Amino acid sequence: MSTDTKIIPSSLAIKDLPWQIAWDKDKCTLCGRCTAVCPVNAIELGVFRKRVVEVDINAPRQPGNVFKTFNGIRQRTAPAYSCVGCAMCNMVCPNDCIKPMASDEADKLKFHLNQGGQAERRGGRRNDPGGVLDRIKFIRISMLTDPALDAGRHEFEMRTLLGRIYPPEQNMEMLRTHGWIPPVREIYPLIIGGMSFGALSPTMWEGLQMGVAYLNEELGMPVRICTGEGGCPPRLLRSRFLRYVILQIASGYFGWDEIIHAIPEMQVDPCAIEIKYGQGAKPGDGGLLMWHKVNKLIAAIRGVPDGVSLPSPPTHQTQYSIEESVAKMIQSMYMAWGFRVPVYPKISGSSTALAVLNNLTRNPYAAGLAIDGEDGGTGAAYNVSMNHMGHPIASSLRDCYQNLVSLGQQNEIPLFAGGGVGKNGNLAANAAALIMLGASGVQIGKSLMQSAAGCLGSETRRCNICNIGRCPKGITSQDPRLYRRLDPDDVAQRVVDVFVSFDTEFRKIVAPLGRSTTLPIGMSDALGIDDKDIAERLKIKYVV
Repeated sequence: MSTDTKIIPSSLAIKDLPWQIAWDKDKCTLCGRCTAVCPVNAIELGVFRKRVVEVDINAPRQPGNVFKTFNGIRQRTAPAYSCVGCAMCNMVCPNDCIKPMASDEADKLKFHLNQGGQAERRGGRRNDPGGVLDRIKFIRISMLTDPALDAGRHEFEMRTLLGRIYPPEQNMEMLRTHGWIPPVREIYPLIIGGMSFGALSPTMWEGLQMGVAYLNEELGMPVRICTGEGGCPPRLLRSRFLRYVILQIASGYFGWDEIIHAIPEMQVDPCAIEIKYGQGAKPGDGGLLMWHKVNKLIAAIRGVPDGVSLPSPPTHQTQYSIEESVAKMIQSMYMAWGFRVPVYPKISGSSTALAVLNNLTRNPYAAGLAIDGEDGGTGAAYNVSMNHMGHPIASSLRDCYQNLVSLGQQNEIPLFAGGGVGKNGNLAANAAALIMLGASGVQIGKSLMQSAAGCLGSETRRCNICNIGRCPKGITSQDPRLYRRLDPDDVAQRVVDVFVSFDTEFRKIVAPLGRSTTLPIGMSDALGIDDKDIAERLKIKYVV
């Protein structure tokens, strides 16, 4: 008897699974496409025995029960092969005879997945409806003072600055005393956040890079993309497209041997260096690239043996305070590129973010601060971290911006916010709200995966297997049988579509506010919300 059918204390019935396969025998031609495409092998070809009652009126004494066998599709109930609801079987079925159905029972599978003593992992991240950003309204409309209310005719400069921004007289003083002026980059306010080469498939990563290159060189939109931890392909480091890339270094230092060795051969400098100290989905914890996704290419780029799991330490092992970070990591990265490239840290949104920011304000090398709220993350976080740790991005960002205002440095150190931006489809509105709360730019990740590549993950436990390398769309898989399903040209086209649509929607929000040349950074008088407590917390208007 197989493990699927042997009854043991942890045995499950199909009714206990969160997703149940509905199969129509009459329509099925047993083509085998559904079983071939299933990423978790949740369905298999089965042999069924069925009793058929046949009564022959001419032979009344013959038995009426006849047993017949037929082939069909059987759903497996072992937890390791439970259906994830990705519906790839339905997408490839030529006869529309199979589809996953969400169970109407409480999810009992979660009590049976921990048989090996390992915590359950989840590929997606929270999509809780009704977030603060989605409830914010834009209430200041300059109907008479600004004639260019039509966003299509409105001349609006969609640019923001990445780097330490000093007044001219202070720049001259630094040039005289240090022989150096902080480098500043003019970039687009919507940044593709860190999703590593290894976490994403080669085709997905290539598609993102192609889309960014097209936006810059054909449409004139200075969009930037962050590599995430893990380095990047050597040919990118030595190409002219490196100027569109933010190189991230994190606690595992993965991929940085390759980057340091490539510095003498780089045609251009990268846009910036991001030092990741925390991520919104797992504050205080490190990520994990499971061995399923560490193939020979990934292992070579990261400088590790292939086929081993790669956990990132929770913190940088050579640094124990933010003061030490500024003194060692930030300054050493500046020196590596001859003080030509901005360097800034990325931290998790928390109550300690203000302490980090205050230390950065006292050091001329810090080019900014990226803050990742609790809803961030694309596939390497534990449930307990995602559900019970972190800080909402709106209030964390607002605290930091108000602190800069009190110091008179709100125009000096740029803040970049991320974590759940656009998770409910309101990308432009969420970004505009964060910018008016004090952000100079916004980082996105999962929402781009959903819109540009069709990620299937959701909070109903649909799919969410990014971390084990079996992504049915080929977005987060290193298996060539899976990632070849994804065409990088299609991804690039969708990336371009997302940014062009965002640009149009953002202009339609900002144009009526009366701003004609610059981003409305910190323009909180234009915001309102229908919750008095939230309004007081964010220091915006309470409207009902």
